[in-house]
Amino acid sequence: MQAAGELPAGLDFSALTAEPPRDAAHGDIATNAAMVLAKAAQKKPRDIADALLPRLKANPDVVDGSVAGPGFINLKLSDSFWRERLRECLKEGVAYGDSTMGGARKVNVEYVSANPTGPLHVAHARGAVVGDALANLLLKAGYAVTKEYYINDAGAQVDILGRSTFLRYKEALGDHIGTIPEGLYPGEYLKEVGAAIARRDGARWIDKPERDWLPEMRAFAIAFLMDEIKADLDTLGVRMDVYTSERALVEAGAVDRAFQELTRQDLIYSGRLEPPKGKKPDDWEDREQTLFRATKFGDEVDRPLKKSDGSWTYFSNDIANHYDKFRRGFADQIDVWGADHGGYVKRMKAAVKAITGGDGELDVKLCQLVRVMRNGELVRMSKRAGTFVTLRDLLDEVGPDVVRFTMLTRKNDAPFDFDLAKATEQSRDNPVWYVQYGHARIRSVLRKSSAAGIVVDGLDSAPLDRLGDAGELSLVRQIAQWPRQVEAAAAAHEPHRIAFYLYDLAAAFHAHWNRGGDEPALRFIVEEDTELTRARLALVQAIGFVIGSGLKVFGVTPVEEMR
Repeated sequence: MQAAGELPAGLDFSALTAEPPRDAAHGDIATNAAMVLAKAAQKKPRDIADALLPRLKANPDVVDGSVAGPGFINLKLSDSFWRERLRECLKEGVAYGDSTMGGARKVNVEYVSANPTGPLHVAHARGAVVGDALANLLLKAGYAVTKEYYINDAGAQVDILGRSTFLRYKEALGDHIGTIPEGLYPGEYLKEVGAAIARRDGARWIDKPERDWLPEMRAFAIAFLMDEIKADLDTLGVRMDVYTSERALVEAGAVDRAFQELTRQDLIYSGRLEPPKGKKPDDWEDREQTLFRATKFGDEVDRPLKKSDGSWTYFSNDIANHYDKFRRGFADQIDVWGADHGGYVKRMKAAVKAITGGDGELDVKLCQLVRVMRNGELVRMSKRAGTFVTLRDLLDEVGPDVVRFTMLTRKNDAPFDFDLAKATEQSRDNPVWYVQYGHARIRSVLRKSSAAGIVVDGLDSAPLDRLGDAGELSLVRQIAQWPRQVEAAAAAHEPHRIAFYLYDLAAAFHAHWNRGGDEPALRFIVEEDTELTRARLALVQAIGFVIGSGLKVFGVTPVEEMR
């Protein structure tokens, strides 16, 4: 149209979309092209649409089209177009949906990052699963992803851990310690830590002053508990590429480097914060302070970088961590946090924007807390942990695959009740079972076909034009949506979209299976027609590939059969 002088040159096409309409009755593809271009082209949307539609209909894959409303264009594509998408899926297998969208751009996904002061609990499990699935999703979409765990091993909480460990160390050597003092960690898991250091060192530390034993107790407990955390994550199927120590960063001068960079940009000053209205933030003090100009980057107030004793604030250490990641080549950073850190998001995003000179981008995914239920009743706390249900408890009860998939059936920022009974229930109300059952059914069909002498290899060369039933073609269209689902979920950083898609695909497959029970002509295996059988087996295999592809993103093993 531009070449013909019907549209001016230099139009911005970036906002044009071509995507499935909300109502499938409108066709296969809807485009907003005429609406978007009208103002810049100084034409009525309808006039652009009326001129554009014949050109689109000239494409051999377009069998019909219409202009709707003020200028939306709806198109219907040929059945042969959709069958070719099916053939692509069959050729690519579980790699179907792999995208080059990311262009190998480096992305750092930091998740779990629990304080090494105790075992992982179920809320950590949710963050671990969301972060890991998001990282896998970005990998499938073509990004170069690094999975990172930031060990919070500096600050007051690990000193408390060291003192709590010393108490359990004395207990292991025969001291009666009585009630755990207020402010120390009461969980029985520290008995194991105390006993382990007692076995290693005997009574060496009993009569020593705190300045001697505290660093040893702290370091031993952190290492012991991090080994447990890593073991739990490994059982969950989460393997990090990098473990970064906060203490090591501080000792290597990372906070000083970050402070110098902010100073160089004139983003540090000495000042006094105004008394806050309403609730006081935890970092407000009525004194002269070293402040970061956070308000310049969207935060509500400027933020202190040093405590009254001159030491760095937690915020300073966190700035250093993100600056260190930027220096390692990660302009794109994603953090997965617990919902209790929601008030920390603005300042951290402001800091990343500031210290990277606007080149860095931080996206924070907040995970709401998880309640563990059994048949609607809250599960009691773990005795070993003292105050919470551990990830290990959950894994022992239902297994890693169920934990991973179930945690992804809700958006990360929505509250979630993990019902142990429902998570293992065999019904369509349990998405984990329903999707896995679909995959098991598919494998069963292919095994039975092979046993009956039907060749199930090379199904990408099957005569797909034999697929003519409306239900079959609807499944083909659904399969063809998978690459788009991958890219859309990756762009939005929302892995839960994959769970919804897999459930819908499994539901459509089960519904078609049931139709075959009522109408023998629709069954996958038609003994008197080998070519039709192979075409239908190709459809079945493609659904299995897509389910397997989605489960791979989730880190879940597809089941081959169900009893």
